[in-house]
Amino acid sequence: MFKFITHTKNFLKFFYIISKYRILTENEQFITPTRFRIIGIIGEAIFYPKNLFTKTDISFGMRLAELFQNLGPIYIKFGQSLSTRPDLVGIQVAKSLQILQDKLPPFDFSVVKDKIEARFNQKINEIFIEFDERPIAAASIAQVHKAKLRSGEMVAVKVLRPDIIPKYEKDIHFLEYCAHIIPKFLPKIKRLKPTEIIFVFRQTMQMELNFRIEAASASRIYDNFVDDDMLCVPKIYWQYTAQDILITQWIDGVSIYDHCSISNLGIKPKNIAANIAVIFFNQAYRDGFFHADLHPGNIIIRPNGQVSLIDYGIVGILPESDRLAIAEILHAFLNRDYIRVAHIHKRVNYIPQNTNLDYFAQSCRAIAEPIIGLAINDISIGNLLGQLFKVTEEYGMEMQPQLLLLQKTMVMVEGIGQSLDPNINMWQLAEPWIKKWAAKNLSPEAKLLRLAKNIINNLL
Repeated sequence: MFKFITHTKNFLKFFYIISKYRILTENEQFITPTRFRIIGIIGEAIFYPKNLFTKTDISFGMRLAELFQNLGPIYIKFGQSLSTRPDLVGIQVAKSLQILQDKLPPFDFSVVKDKIEARFNQKINEIFIEFDERPIAAASIAQVHKAKLRSGEMVAVKVLRPDIIPKYEKDIHFLEYCAHIIPKFLPKIKRLKPTEIIFVFRQTMQMELNFRIEAASASRIYDNFVDDDMLCVPKIYWQYTAQDILITQWIDGVSIYDHCSISNLGIKPKNIAANIAVIFFNQAYRDGFFHADLHPGNIIIRPNGQVSLIDYGIVGILPESDRLAIAEILHAFLNRDYIRVAHIHKRVNYIPQNTNLDYFAQSCRAIAEPIIGLAINDISIGNLLGQLFKVTEEYGMEMQPQLLLLQKTMVMVEGIGQSLDPNINMWQLAEPWIKKWAAKNLSPEAKLLRLAKNIINNLL
């Protein structure tokens, strides 16, 4: 009761906005329980009585996107995270949420100047000989300026928005409370682990709000690719890094959106698509540590054709156990060994132990057969995910929170690949890499080595 009272203001604000957008009374995606529909009618009668006598032509997904946009930056981020969960919100709603724009008006340069001088106890002109007061980008968390250090090096200066942390704490506490109480009224939602979804979202936001963590993440990926010239990770200037300020190497190049400029550099877009896929495979499956915000705005193509990834605020960590399981599953899919896919799912507890494996294998066959051998432009990723999540629901498979970022990033990589080369086939691209990785990690010798390692660790 005390928590409810604490969140009363948030509930009233939320109630007002969901009434405006008819979230509880008009939706084509969900069956709203009668008691919630009645609450929605009451809200509209109080705040928007005209809604009771008219119908809207705007889809539920678009109205939900507008709702998040109006609630502020943290909800925009949350809406973006939901856009990767068609199992939770439905395919059409997930597509609608993808339009959410993480852009806000820039804050004043005086704030930037004061932050830098206070953090490093130096005048701004003692650190920089040039500093563009106009930000090159302004988003919900931070804004970025171009500058030149006294050493002559061009850098990107990222500065956290003022007052964003207290706003985040207030909003995340409210979301956590909602995730706790909603399953009490809608028990079917428990399977989707709403509290864990918000927990993962909190972890993601905490990484984004601490630039030291972002710097450490970039440094780790740099070390993982130190002998691989396929990827350029911007240099971190640690002496000018704080929780709310991050200074990195400025990367010259062209946007991955600009296919014409890429071609003018003498680079084949399909080669870029293949390189990005291989970079992702290496990060996720070789290293278990991957850039998890691979939208096109974070990918720059350098004049020499090298791929550079920027903004390491969101990264994913994939434990070895999950990497091995996923590699085995993908390997089995590529070999069309669907009963093995089913056995692996059962062994790693991705499905209940009482699942009928023959039926599950048949469902996996129905999903995979249309994919293998087809170009990606002949496959609807949304429909494919819809089929996968339908199987998830049918067999009681619980979503694994640690795989959410991986799933989201996979979809992003596939989308980028399709935009660069409509005929790309990600399955064919992944096949030699997966087989090579499997030969190294799934051989009897590798399994014996892991067993010995586990025994030693347990004895120590």
